[in-house]
Amino acid sequence: MSSAQSRPGGRSGADRICYREGALGREAGTSRASGDRAEAFKRTRAAHRDETAEDYVEAIAQLIDERGECRNRDLAKMFGVSHVTVVRIIKRLSEAGLVESQAYRPLLLTEAGRALGEASRRRHEVVLGFLRSIGVGKRQAEIDAEGIEHHVSDQTVRALRRVMERLEDGSGG
Repeated sequence: MSSAQSRPGGRSGADRICYREGALGREAGTSRASGDRAEAFKRTRAAHRDETAEDYVEAIAQLIDERGECRNRDLAKMFGVSHVTVVRIIKRLSEAGLVESQAYRPLLLTEAGRALGEASRRRHEVVLGFLRSIGVGKRQAEIDAEGIEHHVSDQTVRALRRVMERLEDGSGG
């Protein structure tokens, strides 16, 4: 049985990772208001599902950039979780085609994993920069950005970037 066949709905892990812009549509026969609300809830659930993958590939990329390699123990320490938790998440990311993992070897990001890690890093930087530009303290901005980055659309990230740039240029919001 293939990985896609063994998952509910026949979808592989890679199919479920990071659908942001326009992937969720209203179901036929729903009113616009209830359809929009249902879409918002679906989107929030999808963001919650994807945030662990995004956080882990972003962290793996960061550790590789800073140290030259990333191991499970590094992630366990970074996230404050057990080694077993990291192993389970890395297995899921590997099945999704984002990470290459071999016993006793450093973790590697696939091309898709690198792309997701870079996109996650950019989103984080924009949200963090925006929060700092409106006067949120550094520590609180870091905490808030870590959650917000997973729940805003690409359109919102672009708007945050434009406002931040205007504020930095002194032309107001």
